[in-house]
Amino acid sequence: QVQLVESGGGLVQAGGSLRLSCAASGRTFSIYSMGWFRQAPGKEREFVTAISWNGGSSTYYTDSVKGRFTISKDNAKNTVYLQMNSLKPEDTAVYYCAANTRDYNIYNPNTWGQGTQVTVSS
Repeated sequence: QVQLVESGGGLVQAGGSLRLSCAASGRTFSIYSMGWFRQAPGKEREFVTAISWNGGSSTYYTDSVKGRFTISKDNAKNTVYLQMNSLKPEDTAVYYCAANTRDYNIYNPNTWGQGTQVTVSS
């Protein structure tokens, strides 16, 4: 099994930046991809971004964050990062780190972190 622990959430003003981190432990060799989802109050959880884990660094983003968010990884540290710039109030949500240890489907991970709150004030 893989365990995920997020850090780095908080409160920031619109236009500001935050960096989230997600450290993976356990059977990390079994990870196909890692990514971030978010869930705003009263809304369903949605895909934000993902990155392939072994054998490359392909990245994927939802349209609303392209050009503002950047996902990166450090395989040696088993850690994935989410740099969020030009934050908007609509980015306010609980952000969840996710990993897929079954296949390459970045939209259907099977492992989740506990979530970290990101609040963007206007």
